[in-house]
Amino acid sequence: MSSTAFPVDKIRSGDARYIAKLISMVENELPERIGVLQALHNKAVLNHAGKAHVIGITGPPGSGKSTLTDKIVLELRRLGKKVAVLAVDPSSPFSGGAILGDRIRMQRHATDENVYIRSLATRGHLGGLSLAVAESVRVLDAAGFDTIIVETVGVGQSEVDIVRCADTILLVSVPGLGDDIQTIKAGVMEIGDIFVVNKADKDGAQRVVKEIRAMLETAVANGSKTRFSELFQTRADLKGAAAGTRAAAPLAVPPMDQGAFHHITSQAGAHPKLEIPPVLTTIAETGDGIRELVAETQNHGSDLEITGFKLQRRKENIAWELKDALSRQMFKGLETSEAADLLSTLAKSVTEAEIDFYDALDRLAKAMKLETRSF
Repeated sequence: MSSTAFPVDKIRSGDARYIAKLISMVENELPERIGVLQALHNKAVLNHAGKAHVIGITGPPGSGKSTLTDKIVLELRRLGKKVAVLAVDPSSPFSGGAILGDRIRMQRHATDENVYIRSLATRGHLGGLSLAVAESVRVLDAAGFDTIIVETVGVGQSEVDIVRCADTILLVSVPGLGDDIQTIKAGVMEIGDIFVVNKADKDGAQRVVKEIRAMLETAVANGSKTRFSELFQTRADLKGAAAGTRAAAPLAVPPMDQGAFHHITSQAGAHPKLEIPPVLTTIAETGDGIRELVAETQNHGSDLEITGFKLQRRKENIAWELKDALSRQMFKGLETSEAADLLSTLAKSVTEAEIDFYDALDRLAKAMKLETRSF
């Protein structure tokens, strides 16, 4: 299907029917999607649209991410925002499709033409996201949505792929998931921009808040590299709060904007001169704390714009996506019958000690016309 045969103008205007068709093409990796995506993502279109704020919501299963997403959508609609939700669901073991659990929880938005909700199946992909998410985000961005929410499936402490497509990441925790050692483990705790303790009416909620704050304070005090540390430093430089501590930031921010930073950071208790991200409490079932949370996400988005980090992160994400797409093409190349025969022969030779593992790898790389001895 060529771009001329597909009504891209309807996608640009936000027509849900054609957006759904294109995302289905993306999810099924149909080759004809490429011409449509190219037509959608030229410079003229992106100057008109392409300004969406992408919010990632991640956290362990059972933390209330879907209910939280539902209430965030309500608040964004109250603010007049056009909202899209990509809910990444576990794959059905029978059909391979999404189980659709998240969409069931968001039925109240079904009749709102300014809300688009789509479930995507993980299809066995680790890291909490579907391979189709990044392309689907670009489709929705071109369609003119103000905010795109990506809710991950909830796979635990290794669920870090969300950093590759979201501008602002909400890391959701709840009381009762484990002791403080679980809370301070690395991995997902390093990727949050805003930390949310949901189900704050449950016993132990304040303890979880204190544990997260302690972890963040320790990371900042030790100079650990986190998702938020460079943004905070750049913002401090632009505000003149860190004069003499490092080279001036290479961003020309007008004086009128230098005081426009809105993201509300907290003071680290033991280190009052250090900033840490906000740790907010919510009760998604009742909507408590949702308005404050949405305000924080909007403010964080403003800070990303002012500092230039939104563009920087998106460049990094595209670079990662290009590399990932190339690696997937390479793996597909290994699925041919010729490659399978070669792999079998090389494996047999290594097993029988005729050649060593690295000689086999070198031969495989040459067969695929790759640079050898780079491993």
